[in-house]
Amino acid sequence: AKMCRRGIAADEAAGNSAKYMGIGAKGSAALKRFYGDRFTTTFEECAKVPWTFGAASIIAEKVIAANPSKMKVCSNKFRSLVAYETQAAQVVTLNEAMTMDRAEFSKAMDVYSFEPSIYEVWNDLHEFYYATVIHGLYLEGAVSEQSSRMAAMESASKNANEMLEKVSLVYNRARQAKITTELCEIISGASAV
Repeated sequence: AKMCRRGIAADEAAGNSAKYMGIGAKGSAALKRFYGDRFTTTFEECAKVPWTFGAASIIAEKVIAANPSKMKVCSNKFRSLVAYETQAAQVVTLNEAMTMDRAEFSKAMDVYSFEPSIYEVWNDLHEFYYATVIHGLYLEGAVSEQSSRMAAMESASKNANEMLEKVSLVYNRARQAKITTELCEIISGASAV
C-alpha cells in the first residue's frame, strides 16, 4: 500500500491522473481512506477462493476495458524464506505497444511466427500478456506471504516451547517444595510421638 500511495502521489505531482485497481482486501483498505475516489475496480474476494489463471484472465479483461495509457503493478517479490521486497513493475500497455518504434517492435516480434498474422491476434496476445503478468506477480506475492507466515509460526512455536519450559520449571519447583514440606511435617510428627 505504501508503494501504491507513493506512486499515486508521484503521478499526480507530475500532472497525470492516477487510477487504482486492486487485488485483495488489505491494500484496498489501506488506500481507501485517502485515495478512495481513484478506485476503479477492486477484487477483494480473490483470497477466499483458490487462485487460478482464469481469475487472472478476468482481471486482465477489466484492465483491457479500462485501457490505461500507463500501468504499474505493485507486488511483493520473494527473496528468501525470511525476506521479500515490494516492487513496482512497469507493464507495457496496449497504447504504449502501439506507439512503440516499428523497428524495435519488429526486431522483438520477428523471432516468432504467428498464424494468423500478428496484427490479427495482437489484442488477444496483449490480454494474455496482462493475464500472465498478473498471475505471476500474484503467485510471487502468495509465496512471500506463505514464507512470512511460516517464519512467524516457527518463531511463535519456539516462543511457546520456551514459555512451556519456564512454566514447567516453576511447576516442578512448587511441587518439589510441597513434597519437601510434607516430608518435614511427617518427620516432625513422627519424632514428636
